[in-house]
Amino acid sequence: MSFFDLFWILFLALAIQPFLRQKFLEIARQKTIEKIEKKRGSRVILLVHRQETMSFLGFPLMKYIDINDSEEVIRAIHLTDKDVPIDIILHTPGGLVLASLQIALAIKKHPAKVTAFVPHYAMSGGTLIALACDEIVMDEHAVLGPVDPQVGQYPAASILRVVKKKPIEHIDDQTLILADVAEKALNQMKENLKIILEGKFPPEKIEQIIEILSQGHFTHDHPITFEEAKKLGLPVNKNMPVEVYQLMKLFPQPLRSTPSVEYIPLPKKKINS
Repeated sequence: MSFFDLFWILFLALAIQPFLRQKFLEIARQKTIEKIEKKRGSRVILLVHRQETMSFLGFPLMKYIDINDSEEVIRAIHLTDKDVPIDIILHTPGGLVLASLQIALAIKKHPAKVTAFVPHYAMSGGTLIALACDEIVMDEHAVLGPVDPQVGQYPAASILRVVKKKPIEHIDDQTLILADVAEKALNQMKENLKIILEGKFPPEKIEQIIEILSQGHFTHDHPITFEEAKKLGLPVNKNMPVEVYQLMKLFPQPLRSTPSVEYIPLPKKKINS
């Protein structure tokens, strides 16, 4: 074998390595999903968004809940018998209100129990989906987030506060138009949350949850911890199956040249002297 042949063999091996690694990860994910489904007798659906890197320019891109996600999740729900529970694993910064709402309403209509698992975070649209579930299982360090609507780059509630504080003759037309859209967005979110939460809580409790989560009491990225969710009265618990953590490890973040977090991945116990 010549050096030239050896070079091409090595080149081909390096070229197909990412493809093989991805296939091995997909197989491992499917096996772990099957393991959870067998253990819990449920349909497992994953909605996981990781930061991705463009292969050519190397710019990081964040993925969000979009229409493709809603189509796939709804398709999975349609393929599930009415008496089969659904476990949806959420790891997402949120995304399009329309897509998140479609998923939430489809979950709400599923007759069997639906459980949301939040191992790390499910913000904004992810929280909207979690609220539609019968049970929310959170890691003790996981967070949810407010579901207040955003108009462009501004929170809808903040736009309305500006209009209320300034005389109308000092407000430009564009801001008034934004305020009109913001008011509609807040009212629409209220009505949608009423539909999602109906039957889960008494009417007065539903109004309280809607007011706190959707009407601009926090910044949009405010982390709602397990303790805060518990105080709010959401159906949360910490009974996270170890298989969910194992599944999340099979969604690795794209590697950087220098890792930002590093440790020896073994359990650490105190050594008695």
